Amino acid sequence: AFVEHECRDFNMDQQSFLGDGVVTGVAKISGRIVYLYSQDFTVFGGSLSSQMAKKITKVMDMALENGFPVIGINDSGGARIQEGVQSLGGYADIFHRNVRSSGVVPQISLVCGPCAGGAVYSPAITDFIFMVDQTSHMFITGPQVIKTVTGEEISFAELGGASTHAEKSGVIDGYFANEATMFARIKKLLTYIPSNNQMDAPEEDARDPDPKFASMLSQVVPENPNQPYEVIDLIKGVVDQDSWYEIKENFAQNIRVGFARMAGKSVGIVANNPGFMAGVLDIDSSVKAARFVRFCDSFNIPLITFVDVPGFLPGSDQEHGGIIRHGAKLLYAFSEATVCKMTVIVRKAYGGAYDVMNSKHIGADLNLAWPNAEIAVMGAEGACNIIFKKEIAASSDPEAKRKELVEGYKKQFANPYIAAKKGYVDSVIFPAETREYFLTGLEATADKTQVDYNKKHGNIPL
Repeated sequence: AFVEHECRDFNMDQQSFLGDGVVTGVAKISGRIVYLYSQDFTVFGGSLSSQMAKKITKVMDMALENGFPVIGINDSGGARIQEGVQSLGGYADIFHRNVRSSGVVPQISLVCGPCAGGAVYSPAITDFIFMVDQTSHMFITGPQVIKTVTGEEISFAELGGASTHAEKSGVIDGYFANEATMFARIKKLLTYIPSNNQMDAPEEDARDPDPKFASMLSQVVPENPNQPYEVIDLIKGVVDQDSWYEIKENFAQNIRVGFARMAGKSVGIVANNPGFMAGVLDIDSSVKAARFVRFCDSFNIPLITFVDVPGFLPGSDQEHGGIIRHGAKLLYAFSEATVCKMTVIVRKAYGGAYDVMNSKHIGADLNLAWPNAEIAVMGAEGACNIIFKKEIAASSDPEAKRKELVEGYKKQFANPYIAAKKGYVDSVIFPAETREYFLTGLEATADKTQVDYNKKHGNIPL
């Protein structure tokens, strides 16, 4: 608390404040130890000095050594220019500890004001980032620099405001109307995750699913395979009541990810969402889900996947943006994960997206399907247009012939039983049985261990 900066240039020896712009310490949240630091924007704009960096890295070292989460409250204009390379070195010291701590203790960043320049990289490495609407901003270079270099005029909010990063860039995991709401939600988040990677997440009393959603479970998915619906209605019909905690809910809404509880135990949920872009996988949704899967695997949180995916989004924008590489991130994440992994196909599972979405082939422990599930390389019409191209063209009534062939293809292949016969699906179940199967699966894999080849680490397609 009595630390002061050591800079003597630029008349800095005339300006000194106890603590040097950051408060660091240890506290309890719901009885659990957490380490924290909070930057003070009123002291040199919250800029990072070498002494501030030493205080922050001390807290991070203690958290890592003792196995407790780190919460950083960020409110900084970036490097303290008067200190030059010492400030840059301080940032690198923090970044290095962020990386060392990754996958060992949870790291949460709260952005409560401006966060510019080098100040954004530490939050970017942490597990979760949250912002406050209107008052929080994150960017590497500010609007004035951008105008000078490129001539573009843009406001703070448009460039790096909370809604921008929540909806467009996907940098953050959520934003809130005020700090009090954010702090309350962070306390809630901590109830789903363990203090370190050697522990299990806290448990709560078991609760039945919300009766409103549980009773409608078999009616949520429309009979028309092209009709949209909101997958959260399915999730709430299976998990403990009021336990759904969504992550990145405003970004890439064609896939939903978040935490929930099953009989009081924490689980991670990944679900295609036909209510947005038909639930198709694209660059953003693939990266969003892959990041979440890897967090859950790092901290021993079982994964449950709800599948209803028509495939990967076609188009030159996606191809040129690297959908091959980004889609492979999700494939890699699921395949790499060694926690309990369970999947239910509720409707469509087409093409490579079937493989990617936690299929049996990439190590899922329990794979289920509802009776109306369609598991195929592609939809019936597209398949028939390829397989029966000549036959349709030679017909006196091509359209009638196409319809006939499509109906035949649907009856033969647009069902889960072919996959079940091959052992790719463990059981075809009614929607109402989903929770019971998952609870049994969680219990049966509670002590799961998996031995892998000895290696330093894999090379994920970043």
